[in-house]
Amino acid sequence: MGFLDKIGLGKLREGLAKTREGIIGRVALLVSTRTSIDAELLEQMEEILIGGDVGVEVSLEIIESLRRRVKEEGFSDPSQLTPLLKEEIQKQFLMSGRVETDPLALPDVRPYVIMVVGINGVGKTTTIGKLAHEYVQAGKRVVIAAADTFRAAANEQLEIWAERAGAQMIHQQHGSDPAAVAFDSIQAAKARGADVVIVDTAGRLHTKVNLMDELRKIKRVLQKIDPLFPHEILLVIDASTGQNGLQQARQFSSTVGITGLVLTKLDGTAKGGIVLAISRDLKVPVRFIGVGEKLGDLQPFDPEAFVNALFER
Repeated sequence: MGFLDKIGLGKLREGLAKTREGIIGRVALLVSTRTSIDAELLEQMEEILIGGDVGVEVSLEIIESLRRRVKEEGFSDPSQLTPLLKEEIQKQFLMSGRVETDPLALPDVRPYVIMVVGINGVGKTTTIGKLAHEYVQAGKRVVIAAADTFRAAANEQLEIWAERAGAQMIHQQHGSDPAAVAFDSIQAAKARGADVVIVDTAGRLHTKVNLMDELRKIKRVLQKIDPLFPHEILLVIDASTGQNGLQQARQFSSTVGITGLVLTKLDGTAKGGIVLAISRDLKVPVRFIGVGEKLGDLQPFDPEAFVNALFER
């Protein structure tokens, strides 16, 4: 099952309740009303998957595989389609850059630098606080670089989360150069013997070229310190935004080369299928998912646990 404990699995099942009803619940209801497997039934299943933001391409692949298996393996009872669907979704995750190890486990480098990007309103600040909390709980010294210098309240909000998490925060005056803040934070982290540096960035629309250029600048400045910096660039996406989140992911990926995804607010949407759509589209692994508002509600993403929780009623 990976690295989620029983408490984590319980939170995951609870957080996926709306998605489970929106996708798997509708599929279960559909197959319960049919006596045979035919083209119409499979087409309706496809519509359910697309409606749950699994994505058109992925949904077509899943249904085509089901169609082939029904024919080749001789399935005839509609109730057999639900476990087959589970197998096919698991296969899709295997094709999307699956993470086999705990993303909280650090390689032997210090400090480990994580740059966090995303548009306003996706839960980026809270994600940074929760991520810092997870590392602190694992015994790591964490420094948060407050490089969102454009928004007046950004430092105050981030400071609250840093205190909750037990992390240190480096910040400068409102309006300071974000890249300079990131640079100074790395130097301070080295002096303090920090294990992890999490670099916050200003929330920005993915369609604003000049703002996206600022992200490139931060990355370039970090790489002047060490060509391997940042080790991780996490894109935070609000899962409830559905296909718009996919467009965001594509743009951020082309701008700074994201290495991992964080999907937030899964507990508030019936369209959690976007997790699969985005990870398959970009071939970028989902590192963490948010299933609640508490500090411990950011969970390392375990594809097997995710699919199991999605199908457990």
